[in-house]
Amino acid sequence: MLDTSDTGPSPAPPSRARPGRGQLVSYVLPVFNEQDGIRRFHDELIAAIGTRPELSFELVYVNDGSVDTSLEILGDLAKNDPRVRIVDFARNFGHQMAITAGLDEARGDAVIVMDTDLQDPPLVSLELIDAWRDGAEIVHARRRSRQDSLFKRSTAAAYYRVLRACTDTEIPVDTGDFRLLDRRVADELRRYRERSRFVRGIVASMGFVQAEVRFDRDERFAGETKYPMRKMARLAIDGVTGFSTVPLKLITRLGFLVLTLSFAGIVYALAMKVFFPDITVSGWTMLMVVVLFLGGVQMLSLGVLGTYIGRTYSEVQGRPLYIVRQVVRHDGD
Repeated sequence: MLDTSDTGPSPAPPSRARPGRGQLVSYVLPVFNEQDGIRRFHDELIAAIGTRPELSFELVYVNDGSVDTSLEILGDLAKNDPRVRIVDFARNFGHQMAITAGLDEARGDAVIVMDTDLQDPPLVSLELIDAWRDGAEIVHARRRSRQDSLFKRSTAAAYYRVLRACTDTEIPVDTGDFRLLDRRVADELRRYRERSRFVRGIVASMGFVQAEVRFDRDERFAGETKYPMRKMARLAIDGVTGFSTVPLKLITRLGFLVLTLSFAGIVYALAMKVFFPDITVSGWTMLMVVVLFLGGVQMLSLGVLGTYIGRTYSEVQGRPLYIVRQVVRHDGD
């Protein structure tokens, strides 16, 4: 029997003892238009956790405003499995917000975040649990290989290495949001409420005892990627501006460079005027080059400043991170 309520996320339980027999492991599972593969994912996840009878599990599916039949399928899964709980968003708030809502709802001693497209194999999550039981408080799933295009692999690898070079935070390379968090870590992460969220960066910056498990990432089972280039670019910008002020420092350095070049141009123009007055024409070409160059630098600088100002504007509005239409769970019967 299903219990449907429209209340907000339930408060997290107090931290419990270190891992042992009977501990509860929560899975936070964002879903956005995954009607073609969600049943297959659920079946594989159930088969994987079925090999660990010494642990208890709960599956927190977060429906991120799906417009297909994903919610109906999740409802059917919840009817047949009391471990399933559904957080249904009022609209699409994005992957990072879906993770946040799942963490707010999860009650486990450990919380595993993973996508539902079967690119992250459910069996690998058991290796994360083993590392947690060995003492790690954060366990990252690091991709040893991935079935993506050459462009995506190369840009992702370059981005994380540039981000690491720009910040003091050691964000693990070749990792996504597939990871395990100890209860204490999850409780601390719940205190981070910024709107422009880059969860993997926040987790990496928190400290604690961190470990990693390497795995081979598979292809999507069905459907299309929910992270097109536009969303990937937005996430990359959130990562850079959320953990680094290097772009602002680059503006200052660029300003000094432009000032130096401008000074050199003035010296050149004066020298030509004094020593070669006969060949000095109107100077239209040089004028246009200087104007266009300075205009481009100014627009770039304004864009970077606008990004940081926009982040500040979003934060001071104080609006909720997400809105939950309903939480679907069993009532205990």
